[in-house]
Amino acid sequence: MVHVFIGVGSNLGNREGNIAKARSLTAQLPRLRFIQSSMTYETDPMDGPEQGKFINVVWEIETSLTARDLLNELLKIEKTLGRERTVKNGPRTIDLDILFYDDKIIHEEGLNIPHPRFRERWFVLKPLWDIAADFVDPVTQKSICELLDAHKQHANN
Repeated sequence: MVHVFIGVGSNLGNREGNIAKARSLTAQLPRLRFIQSSMTYETDPMDGPEQGKFINVVWEIETSLTARDLLNELLKIEKTLGRERTVKNGPRTIDLDILFYDDKIIHEEGLNIPHPRFRERWFVLKPLWDIAADFVDPVTQKSICELLDAHKQHANN
């Protein structure tokens, strides 16, 4: 089993309900154990068209699924919950991103782990800090706590 962190967001429809349904569907996947969820944060959207606020959480799971198989399952859940990919960074019913897959660094077609932009996003770093402050990013060799501190300093400059 590997430890995985999944970033979750929703800004369309019943945001809390979308996340609850996604959690239930994720927890039902074979060879997967749900461990914990961060607190929920409401955040402004980034890098997209004008749209409503997101709610974001991070989940910690354990799985024996490969990273690719897990991604495929998460994409199926997104589709089941009405996610349509029509506009880049547009509004969405649910967004499920693999942030970390143990300490692996994976660069394949359509699969980049760690998530390439997580270090820039408070709405990922803060929920990660809630549940895994000491987890070390395999790329930078910095803990989530250190990355969140650096993000705060950058945001204040």
